[in-house]
Formats: sequence, structure tokens, C-alpha cells
Amino acid sequence: MLRVGLTGGIASGKSTAADELAALGAVLVDADVLAREVVEPGTPGLAEVVERFGRDVLDGDRLDRAALGRVVFADAGARRDLERVVHPRVRARAAEIEAAAPPDAVVVHVIPLLVETGQAGDFDLCVVVDLEPATQLRRLRERSGLDEAEARSRVEAQAGRAERLAVADRVLDNEGGPDDLRRQVRALWAELTPGDTPG
Repeated sequence: MLRVGLTGGIASGKSTAADELAALGAVLVDADVLAREVVEPGTPGLAEVVERFGRDVLDGDRLDRAALGRVVFADAGARRDLERVVHPRVRARAAEIEAAAPPDAVVVHVIPLLVETGQAGDFDLCVVVDLEPATQLRRLRERSGLDEAEARSRVEAQAGRAERLAVADRVLDNEGGPDDLRRQVRALWAELTPGDTPG
């Protein structure tokens, strides 16, 4: 089994890279997907979030992610509290998925906060999706409708570009857009699976 950590800043193109890796045959373990799963209605995770942040972060019986985001991106202490609830549950679920993968699998863990949570050394290979900060801000604003201050606060809540690049074994440059990024992913896959015919 080859364990790959895939990371990048918000709006860097991680999902595009991850989707291409999955299409090529990787087993994908997406921390963002799992982070939603562990706070679904009726879960202990959601109960703990509501206990800490109150019912204002609910929309009916579901987590109102936008309301919670407004709280945690404005307050580093609140963000740490949320991470203490979510991260251990995400890691436990990720370990379950990995344990079920075939022994010869390439298992790609998509972890936005890989650097921040000190997990870079846990993988055989760390892959960083990178782009210029100005491009990142523009894409984030276009994608999410955030104003510039909100977008900057979300970017600044994560590790800096230099910190991510410092842990990278491979860098995928996403300045060129999705098609170019997918081409780079296919080249990376060919390196990781030299005995296979690329899909």
C-alpha cells in the first residue's frame, strides 16, 4: 500500500486533483467529506458541536455550516474547539477506510489541514496543490461569493504557502487551470504505478 497525503490551500484545486486520482484508481479518503459525515444529524459529533456553539449553528436538525463558519473563522479559539471535536472522529473514520483498502492500493488522504495538524510525516508521499496567492483569493471569491475580507480570513486561517511547500514531495501547479492540473495528476499517477497502464 502506498499512502499519499494530498493538501493545498482553500480553493487551490485539491478536489480536482483528488477526483482525477480516484478516476485513475486511487482509494480516496477525503477529510472534508468525513468532516461532514461525523456531524450528520443524530451523531455524537453534532451533539458536541451544539453543546459548544449553541443551537444558532443549526438549520433544523442539521449543521448550518455557513453560520458555524462565520463563528470559527472570526475566532481562532472557537476554531480550535471545533477541531478538537471533528479531527479525532475524522482520523478514526479515515483509518477504517484505509484498513478496508486492498494491500496494493494507492490510498490518497485529502487533508486540507495536513500541515496544521502535523500529519506530513505520516505519509509515504506528500503532494501539494499550489497556486499564486492572488489566484487563490480570486478563485475562492468566485466560488463562494465571499467578499475580500472574508476570503482573506479563510486563507489566513490555514498554513502559509511556504509552510505547505516545505513538506511537499511533489508539487502540482494549478495556475494553468483544471485541464493542466489533471495532466499533471496523470503524470504523477504514472510515477506512482509504474507497472500499470495509466487509465
